[in-house]
Amino acid sequence: MKPYDVPTLESLDLNSRRVFVRVDFNVPMENGEITDDNRIRAALPTLKYLREKGCKLVIASHLGRPKGVDPTMSLEPAAARLAELLECEVVLAHDIVGEDVELLSKELIPGGIMMLENLRFHPGEKGSDKAVSEAFAQALSRLGDVYVNDAFGAMHRAETSIALTVQYFEAACVGFLVQKELEALGRCLSGAARPYVAILGGAKVSDKIAVIESLASKVDHLLIGGAMAYTFLKVQGVETGRSRIEGDKLELARRLLDRCANHNVVVHLPVDHVVNESFEAVDGAHVVSTIGEGEMGLDIGPATIAAFAEVIRGAQTVFWNGPMGVFERDEYGAGTRGVAQACADCTGYTVVGGGDSAAAAAKFGLAEKFTHVSTGGGASLEFIEGKDLPGVAAIRARAKG
Repeated sequence: MKPYDVPTLESLDLNSRRVFVRVDFNVPMENGEITDDNRIRAALPTLKYLREKGCKLVIASHLGRPKGVDPTMSLEPAAARLAELLECEVVLAHDIVGEDVELLSKELIPGGIMMLENLRFHPGEKGSDKAVSEAFAQALSRLGDVYVNDAFGAMHRAETSIALTVQYFEAACVGFLVQKELEALGRCLSGAARPYVAILGGAKVSDKIAVIESLASKVDHLLIGGAMAYTFLKVQGVETGRSRIEGDKLELARRLLDRCANHNVVVHLPVDHVVNESFEAVDGAHVVSTIGEGEMGLDIGPATIAAFAEVIRGAQTVFWNGPMGVFERDEYGAGTRGVAQACADCTGYTVVGGGDSAAAAAKFGLAEKFTHVSTGGGASLEFIEGKDLPGVAAIRARAKG
């Protein structure tokens, strides 16, 4: 069975059912205001479909990492924004489970929506106490007949609302967002058109070990940028100056390069760099082909951008995760912008694996030019690593009875 072979919305009879929908409304907030509502918008196709089927919707999500009940992390702003987007009333239950919430869920009219308060306000969500989590899971299941998971960004977390409560519902499936994510990322795992190019960046080799190991048997080219590139360059005897190196991962980097070589994967590393004396330095950024003793690599240079872009241009499949430099600062953003533009210009199947890469694609106004931009950084990486996400496994198990 492929990792995305799970029941979908259209495979179940959902007419007039009471549906518990796990969404990912973990949106960025400042002073009680939502600064980016993309995660709410991403769930709209599923919610609209269910409303058209006359379902009564109970929506659940977490927000942030509260320690107990924290009014500053209430989902009230998310409920208000959802109401605006759907142009309908969204009732915010000021609790998560209990008789009052159950009664409210049953009194919803067809197409009606109730949003639960932040799931992480309840001690049973994180699963540290098995008995508490079990009771919480059963209480959540009393709020609906059918369980729908459309929270891809949280599906790699074995939390109660994701992995435990599913078994207590009459039926379970994934929503349109999760279905799209699994199919898009699944295409990067098997059946990818060749040449297949993977682009990895970010700060640490240790964050991408399993991804490189998984992709080494699947891709034709591996492009490595970001701070993690300097650990690989160090292994090859290249001068890295004061660039960030994971000293305890040098042997691992050597083994990963050997693994790629054994699978005939061509590894591309930076040949020039944008450097400065420190990350904090305001002025003085410049391009070098050899990093000096007192310099720190903070972005890939123009020759590397051109070389990476040429490889990307010829790809039929591209998977990208991780920036090429400190893209949040303009002087170190050219590498990430260049890679993003090359991916956007590529005529093949292009996937951004969420996280900083998705943020960069959006920042540079290129997100819509990719075939797929994942909504889950951690979830997409674990999927590409070949892991069975807890949220997917739970729905598959429920389908098997």
